[in-house]
Amino acid sequence: MDDTGTDDSRPQFLSSQNAEFLINSVDAFLFDCDGVIWKGDTLIDGVPETLEMLRSKGKKLVFVTNNSTKSRKQYAKKFQTFGISVNEEEIFSSSFAAAAYLKSINFPKEKKVYVIGEEGILEELELVGYTCLGGPEDGNKRIQLNSNFFFEHDKDVGAVVVGLDQYINYYKLQYGTLCIRENSGCLFIATNRDAIGHLTSQEWPGAGTMVAAICGSTQKEPIVVGKPSTFMMDFLLERFQIDTPKMCMVGDRLDTDILFGKNAGCKTLLVFSGPHKQHPT
Repeated sequence: MDDTGTDDSRPQFLSSQNAEFLINSVDAFLFDCDGVIWKGDTLIDGVPETLEMLRSKGKKLVFVTNNSTKSRKQYAKKFQTFGISVNEEEIFSSSFAAAAYLKSINFPKEKKVYVIGEEGILEELELVGYTCLGGPEDGNKRIQLNSNFFFEHDKDVGAVVVGLDQYINYYKLQYGTLCIRENSGCLFIATNRDAIGHLTSQEWPGAGTMVAAICGSTQKEPIVVGKPSTFMMDFLLERFQIDTPKMCMVGDRLDTDILFGKNAGCKTLLVFSGPHKQHPT
């Protein structure tokens, strides 16, 4: 279902007639990945042909994903496994957005970042020169809640970044909580607040699950850098210099992808391969 920018501003189903209008009116297409390009490790039918057609018409393609488990480099490799050529400069993951946000506010390099998340966040943060703690390495750590136990944490941690984390545990929750509550000025950054994600052909708890846990223990709200936050769109506009009315956001979620596009003034296209499906009529 699309919002094509035609005289009729109501959402329309995509057809051969308005599809041509949409393509001709747009210079750049922004694609979500999980649930739009693939589901888990399965490519969605028709994707390579669609991308090739759009490139042949001179359209700029950008891939904007809230999944923080991979870095841009790792995502480029995943595209390659499907036989799709995408370079790192066309990929904007929420892991990259977290690093870009810290860089944009001149986060001090002498401060450390504690990560409740996976390798994608660590790799992107380290690429811009930040020292990271946590991540998958802390997934095997355990605590003993006896009467004499005192949990130590690094007082030099100036930011806690929370994303999707299949290795989440009580140790990580306590470490992140202590940093945010006890380290002066410590930032609480969320890659996104997606409730679910397409990690396989099934839907799984998303980063919002981990973020909600830290919200609960700290009684604080995070700075969100992924969709539908405007931070990533501001970054894209600066990078590509394309007016938002000449962009179309393609996604499978109303609350992140489509809202992200709408907030920025983009055209939007909702595909029914994700959690928001066409209601039967």
